[in-house]
Amino acid sequence: MTVMEFGQQHPEIILLLHGGGLSWWNYGAAAQALSEEHHVVLPVLDGHAGSDAPFTTIEDNAARIIDYIDSHWGGQILAIAGLSLGGQIAVEMLSQRPDICRYALLESTLVKPMKLTAALIGPAFGMSYGLVRQKWFAKLQAAYLGIPEALFQDYFRDTCKIRKEDMIAFLKANSLYAIKPALSKTTAVVKIVAGSREQTSIRDSAKALHKAIPGSSMEILPGLRHGDLSINHPERYTRMLTDWIRR
Repeated sequence: MTVMEFGQQHPEIILLLHGGGLSWWNYGAAAQALSEEHHVVLPVLDGHAGSDAPFTTIEDNAARIIDYIDSHWGGQILAIAGLSLGGQIAVEMLSQRPDICRYALLESTLVKPMKLTAALIGPAFGMSYGLVRQKWFAKLQAAYLGIPEALFQDYFRDTCKIRKEDMIAFLKANSLYAIKPALSKTTAVVKIVAGSREQTSIRDSAKALHKAIPGSSMEILPGLRHGDLSINHPERYTRMLTDWIRR
């Protein structure tokens, strides 16, 4: 598994799982800040630029990361945080291993399956995948996703490296993921956040996660879009995560 690490001198591990189509740099600024007190680990999700495996399923990717935690840190870490696809993988990790971490922060995590969207992904990308490598198209996509100018070159470089098969696979998986009953058994203290300007399906998913995870908390953040918190407000994101852990 390909990982980036910061603050290796600290014993407590925080694992950050990036969004679909992005990479570890999604959390670059937050990781630097968190590394002052924690060992921060940023895996590259399967099927993304720099990963060592194609994307198969959210369940498989979660299992691979759990195996990595088992082999490197004895089966449990301090915290896991994830955005979008990374949030779904975090949810799956909590379902597969209820005590995998002590704290979890789930941002913009879809758990309301969108079957029509999933059905359209294959045909749509079959026709338009070539546009991914066009800078003008990438800039439109980056603007839509809220990627700041400082991260555009990283976004463009890594998006160009994602195979069409992997992109279709993880986008379909993202559209179809649903909560499993085992999630209710997690022992982690979980916080769920979404932006008020996100799609209704994401806000409804936040409510569904809050209902499914005993003792969890939920916050809808005014004015924020999908991924805004961790990508565009890393200081606020870092403060939220560390305050959550300290409490």
